[in-house]
Amino acid sequence: MKLAARMEKLPPYLFLELDRIIEQQRASGHDIINLGIGDPDQPTPSHIVEALKNAASQAQNHRYPNYLGGVNFRRTIAEWYEARFQVSLDPLKETVGLIGSKEGIAHLTWAMAGPGDVVIVPSPSYPVYFTQALLAGAEVYSLPLVAENRFLPDYKAIPEDVLKRAKMLWVNYPNNPTGATATLEHFAEAVELCRQYDILLCSDLAYAEIGYDGYRAPSALQVPGAKDVAIEFYSLSKPFNMTGWRIAAAVGNPTAVGALGTLKSNLDSGVFTAVQDAAIVALKTDPVPFFQSQSRIYQERRDIVLKALNKMGLGIPAPLSTFYMWFPTPTGMTSSEASRFFVEEAKVVVAPGASYGDAGEGWLRISLTCPTDRLKEAMERMKGAVQRLS
Repeated sequence: MKLAARMEKLPPYLFLELDRIIEQQRASGHDIINLGIGDPDQPTPSHIVEALKNAASQAQNHRYPNYLGGVNFRRTIAEWYEARFQVSLDPLKETVGLIGSKEGIAHLTWAMAGPGDVVIVPSPSYPVYFTQALLAGAEVYSLPLVAENRFLPDYKAIPEDVLKRAKMLWVNYPNNPTGATATLEHFAEAVELCRQYDILLCSDLAYAEIGYDGYRAPSALQVPGAKDVAIEFYSLSKPFNMTGWRIAAAVGNPTAVGALGTLKSNLDSGVFTAVQDAAIVALKTDPVPFFQSQSRIYQERRDIVLKALNKMGLGIPAPLSTFYMWFPTPTGMTSSEASRFFVEEAKVVVAPGASYGDAGEGWLRISLTCPTDRLKEAMERMKGAVQRLS
């Protein structure tokens, strides 16, 4: 049986060998601590769960949902953007509901780019930007994010011929996997570049509500005139511990939002209406105190990891957002070698940086979504493993 040619374009799954080693270790009776997955370990707030129960009991919610998201949900997203970012949105023309950001990111790429087009993708980054551009038949231009530039892209380094053929430019701040943040001035530079070359600026704002040391992330749409060239993805997954609920929205440029909605309506359905109703309650019940309490938990864990990395000689600047720690591999190992080393020698899983793009080679990612006592134990194990190297 021969697969479609597009499948041959997908890169090999770098976690595959790591998964094999993890299963081997567990089969041998070892206790493995997994710090490789960015999935909140805390529960969804109880009032949101109760809202879902109530909405799920209503018969009218058992029918097909609106493909683009219910009007009440889209209006609530617009109201949240007005309150949170002082950005005005037309609920019907500039918002669309999503079954999580991932499907929206994929569908937008298919709607906007194809053979002969270029999609500018930061490296390292969330792999879906890269893989969906390949599957859509577009060419990917990798834009390196390096520590010397605080993991911000250098737009001036993009060749002119690339810019002229580019249809999309992805930005993701606060950033996965590096934890880097961007200022409104940086977003303004991206908006101006996209305006000059008629490129759609695609902002993935998945980690906006996680902040440390008083930090709170801006939206790219706060730049004056950004809606002329920009679309943004806002997810409830990370801030409300709702990853399994699959609820998000895309907002901004009406042409891009409309194209995304058209493609979605031809490929999938909308979010279960009861989940939308619960999301409305989540956003309308003053979520800021909850965001702050979650950030305090992650900040405590961040500080535990920072202290341990310093003792390992792998110290990094303290990130201001996300629940990720991006740090260099020990003793010149490749990222896959280092991931295997920590699984075999410390029984701890960390994500290899190369799985997020070529520029991620030589780096590792730790997720803070692990109970604090287990995280402490993991860091002690990792310190011991590194000490045994010397």
